[in-house]
Amino acid sequence: MILVLVAVCAPLGNTCLAKGMTGLPQLSLAHLLPLFAASFTPWVILGIALLIGFFASYLTALSWADLSYVMLATAWGNVLVELLSHFYLHEPVSSQRWLGVALITLGVGFVAPGPSRTEHVATEPALVEKGPTR
Repeated sequence: MILVLVAVCAPLGNTCLAKGMTGLPQLSLAHLLPLFAASFTPWVILGIALLIGFFASYLTALSWADLSYVMLATAWGNVLVELLSHFYLHEPVSSQRWLGVALITLGVGFVAPGPSRTEHVATEPALVEKGPTR
């Protein structure tokens, strides 16, 4: 379930940010007040919340799985971004990008069956029994 959140929250969050920002005038880092105001629009707020959800689920996944395994979920997110961009945001997606999506899907399929956790040496110090204190 956590890996599904990793794979879904980032693309949905980025899609919401894109949806919210396309309705606004072009912004610049030279003028921070309009940029700050843009962060309070509904789509941008939803996008930020989803990206916070991504970050929380990403950290959770990294606590029990290797980075190389968790990154596979973010690779699926790239596929979802292209689908959302094309079908929801109505952005043109070139055939070259669709080929990239196919290659990502194929690549994830090759490496996904591997183990999710490599063995790690315990880092907790051994408890040392203390003698009587004087």
